[in-house]
Amino acid sequence: MKMVCMVAVIGLLASTRGQQGKPTLDSLAWMTGSWSGTSRGIEMEEHWTAPKGNSMIGIHRDVGKGRTLVFEFLRIEQQGDQIVYLSMPNGRSPATPFPLKEVSGTRVVFENPAHDFPQRIIYWKDGNDLRARIEGTIKDKAASEEWRWGPGSLRP
Repeated sequence: MKMVCMVAVIGLLASTRGQQGKPTLDSLAWMTGSWSGTSRGIEMEEHWTAPKGNSMIGIHRDVGKGRTLVFEFLRIEQQGDQIVYLSMPNGRSPATPFPLKEVSGTRVVFENPAHDFPQRIIYWKDGNDLRARIEGTIKDKAASEEWRWGPGSLRP
């Protein structure tokens, strides 16, 4: 009887673990919104749409001295049972894919070890702020860049 109960408990635990399954785009809804900040005289903004239709659409722009310095078209897509971050810096096509590596609460990591730089893209919430970090190696040396945006758009 003890063996039957033990097998039943193990089966129940295994089935609930499977039901938790893989994350969905809805688990990234905390990224949704308009985010902005200024660092070293550079105005930075990033905008993310809510998860819908198997995608989230984003755009990033840095402006300095009244000129667009950098922009990036972004997508996060549900592709089958996988979530993929797609990056198009300065509109470059095709997009570079970064498959989801991990997500927990309000932190997500996307990774593409084969990409030159970055190899990892990380987003997380820090209080009311959205933060992002890219990291990897350039010429065998560790490199990274980090952003911090508060809620809201920059004023014109």
